[in-house]
Amino acid sequence: MKSYIAAAVCMTSTPDVDNNLTQAEELIELAVNQGAKLIGLPENFSFLGKDEDKIHQVDTIATKSEKFLIRMAQRFQVTILGGGFPTPFAEDKSKAHNTAILVDPSGLELARYDKVHLFDVNVPDGNNYQESSTVKSGASLPSVYDAGDLGKLGLSICYDVRFPEVYRHLSRQGAEILFIPAAFTAYTGKDHWQVLLQARSIENTCYVIAPAQTGNHYARRCSHGHAMIVDPWGSILASTGSQIGVAIAEINPQRLQQVRQQMPSLQHRVF
Repeated sequence: MKSYIAAAVCMTSTPDVDNNLTQAEELIELAVNQGAKLIGLPENFSFLGKDEDKIHQVDTIATKSEKFLIRMAQRFQVTILGGGFPTPFAEDKSKAHNTAILVDPSGLELARYDKVHLFDVNVPDGNNYQESSTVKSGASLPSVYDAGDLGKLGLSICYDVRFPEVYRHLSRQGAEILFIPAAFTAYTGKDHWQVLLQARSIENTCYVIAPAQTGNHYARRCSHGHAMIVDPWGSILASTGSQIGVAIAEINPQRLQQVRQQMPSLQHRVF
């Protein structure tokens, strides 16, 4: 692993796939122009609309999303995480997986993860979410991919952040950087988003790259924003706030080693 620049994208996706991909491309280019070699897009980057429309268009969304990630990685010669988009679930056409994929500069898929924890919550602001009604939960915990100079990357998606066992699993597999792409609700995000990211970073002494959705997507669906990069001590290195943009920061292996020497908690696990 060597020092490099990473980027967490903050965008406002809508039900319009083509417009979403155009917005994502502009933000990827913005990150590349600032030196980013590893770029994370948020959950639902290519589509954020009604569940019935998602299922109806799932094949098209999945195909366009994967082709887009490959094209962007190759064009800009960067590694990109597509932080979550619907992919077909063959056994039940009424559901889809929520899938994140990691693509390298040659366009090769390095890792894939189907979201395990589904957001079935009645939020106090009056919005009711039932992700499991149209999403099939993944069957296994995410893996860690050794990306060489970019370090060992662990994948997750949004609601997973509330389940620390996922990140303990990733750190036990050697993760150095945790991806937490999200479309966090505006109501819960204001109280929980930053502190959860810092907790996952601190308890696993890992960098966290957390791309995010922001603003109003359709109807009453609003996201918190604040795409962030957090260092292994829990310090916020960069944040977009509630604005569309990119959070840019250095991933430094010496800093990772320093924190793990100062706070060797991973070596002190009992259970």
